[in-house]
Amino acid sequence: MATINRLTAKEAAKLFIDKHFPDCQGALLAGSTVRGEGTATSDLDIVIFTEAVKLSYRESLIDFGWPIEVFVHTTTSYKHFFEMDYHNAKPSMQRMVVEGIVLKDEGIIEAIKLEAKEILDQGPETWTDEIITVKRYFITDVLDDFIGSTNRAEELFTANTLADLIQEFVLRTNGHWTGSSKWVIRSLQQYDKKFTAEFVESFDEYYKNGVKSKVISLTETVLAPYGGRLFEGFSLGKNEAAGGTVIE
Repeated sequence: MATINRLTAKEAAKLFIDKHFPDCQGALLAGSTVRGEGTATSDLDIVIFTEAVKLSYRESLIDFGWPIEVFVHTTTSYKHFFEMDYHNAKPSMQRMVVEGIVLKDEGIIEAIKLEAKEILDQGPETWTDEIITVKRYFITDVLDDFIGSTNRAEELFTANTLADLIQEFVLRTNGHWTGSSKWVIRSLQQYDKKFTAEFVESFDEYYKNGVKSKVISLTETVLAPYGGRLFEGFSLGKNEAAGGTVIE
């Protein structure tokens, strides 16, 4: 894609709004270009609020020399995504709204931004002791598979699963939002840069050299404040089964 006379992100986004959503009630430009973290493959994340649609939708296209992801909502449908992201502890919609640069506003954006910020500041739902116990068990189970495996191909994907379980456990037990893909590391860094460096180093050494010791130590350190590894005595669904519930 030629970039010699490429429009800036904001210029392209404004033209996109004028072309495709001229009657919208509000629009925001979000994403890496807004944060100053854009790369050669970055796209434009544009959030639209309009009463011209009945349901929210997402669409990807190329226009004005940019790949564009557009997230279209009514002036109320975004609330469902706020709630969904809150329960998933991955507030992608809230982050886009809070960081977004205003492209158009007919008096609705300030309130939506405030709503998103309040959710981000509040943090995700607190994990119960029961949830923590279940997570400890499954981390232990994957860790045991990782330790015992002698199949490199299986180990790689077991390590991937373990890394994901660890980052979720650390962030959620400390009241922080999680993320997916690149937002895993970003979320961890927002929580604790020192831990993040140790986390990356441990898995990097395994992936590069096949050395498991740092991953094992990291996992045990993470579990230690909550009782450590958990296998013997763990039970899930037994009380319900005794009352007649069938476990499949």
